[in-house]
Amino acid sequence: MIEPGLLGKVLWVLGIIAWYIIRYPFQRRAKRTKTVHRMRSGSEIIGLGSALLGLGILPGLYVATGFPEAAGHPARYWLVIPGGLVFAMGLATFRWSHKALGRNWSITLEIREKHRVVCSGPYRFVRHPMYLSFLLMGIGQAMLLPNWISGMAGVVGCAVLFFLRINKEERMMQDGFGPEYAQYMKRTKRIIPFIY
Repeated sequence: MIEPGLLGKVLWVLGIIAWYIIRYPFQRRAKRTKTVHRMRSGSEIIGLGSALLGLGILPGLYVATGFPEAAGHPARYWLVIPGGLVFAMGLATFRWSHKALGRNWSITLEIREKHRVVCSGPYRFVRHPMYLSFLLMGIGQAMLLPNWISGMAGVVGCAVLFFLRINKEERMMQDGFGPEYAQYMKRTKRIIPFIY
């Protein structure tokens, strides 16, 4: 049987490959969709950079080299197996969110041509299911990778992204869609269904 540390690394790599396969067609389409309003700021770059660092660069460095070795801890099947399932739930939520958003998705804060408030799919339950997907992947990563820094980097990177971005995103949506988005906000939670 494969040892738990290696299994966690393999599952993380497969998860990142799956993430890219899911994201790629939406990324290509987003480049071709006209933007009506764009909100750019330094905090946007910091937030996206934090998520990339936490969910991609630091864990990738750990998987490839074992660095930072001093922050390692013993891998356990009882963490790795559920961690793989949590990461998979994050990927499923990520795909479901992209499918529901369709042409409305963009990596930066933008309102697209023919943009609408999406209330279907996971958006029936939360306003930011894609952030929920990142949070699930970050938690899964912490369980998959037995390293206090690289494992936890995903949760920390996501927290920075949420803190810097969600209020601005909701303000942009309220400005763009007025009462329709305000009503939607009253019906749904931000990230965690029925809780927050």
